[in-house]
Amino acid sequence: MGAGIGTFPALHSEVHEPEGRSTLRPVLALHGFASSTEMNWQSTGWISALTGAGRRVITVDLPGHGRSGAPEERENYAPSRIRAQLLELLSAAGVRPLADGDASSGVDVVGYSLGSRLAWELGAAAPELVHRMVLGGPGAGDPLADFDLDGARQFLANGTPLADPVSADLLRMAQLVPSNNLDALLTLVEAIKEEPFSPEAAVPPMPLLLVAGELDELAVSAPQLAALNGQADLLLLPGRRHANAVTSRAFKNAAVDFLGGAKPAG
Repeated sequence: MGAGIGTFPALHSEVHEPEGRSTLRPVLALHGFASSTEMNWQSTGWISALTGAGRRVITVDLPGHGRSGAPEERENYAPSRIRAQLLELLSAAGVRPLADGDASSGVDVVGYSLGSRLAWELGAAAPELVHRMVLGGPGAGDPLADFDLDGARQFLANGTPLADPVSADLLRMAQLVPSNNLDALLTLVEAIKEEPFSPEAAVPPMPLLLVAGELDELAVSAPQLAALNGQADLLLLPGRRHANAVTSRAFKNAAVDFLGGAKPAG
């Protein structure tokens, strides 16, 4: 566990150091909607797997999530604003542009769900910084942009059932965590509706590993992302769904192998 990296509105970040001195580039980890660093990466063993492979891990709680603030202004939740903050954060963490022959330059990125969408756009915007990316639970669509916001608010106000099953499932997932700020999460949805995911508009050029549960309905379009990138590997996890793919040991091992490092034990 490490200290925060500077002060950024609405974002809480930490650095998790490996044992001993590492000459490998750091890994930026971006969690999913209604999750957090603790839920997505800490409790599932991802941070220990990556630090055990000699990686310094930079974690970020997205606005309205985890230990980050929940600003009232919708613009603070915009994907473009979050991306700009992530670039500032990487600079403050000492991440340097990629340089041939320098295995410590640049950054690798691991994202899950919404974090994969943000990672895709970050890699496209900053190819001089991002070396490789692992995207979990990815899809070419945008379930948050399609989220039934009015229906969700009616459900929270008077219990009227949500007709859209994807929106209902996302809201249920958000409600499972008592500490989640539902107003902040719905503000995030509003901001995403103004900047929906358009993966074909800007494609990250670096190698990608796309990982999804074979039963993950939100990631059925992952092959479309792989085709857009043209150099992506696709791994499907048998029997896994969107909610539990991130806990898979096979997922962690594949990510560590892809990014470069020893497999975690166990």
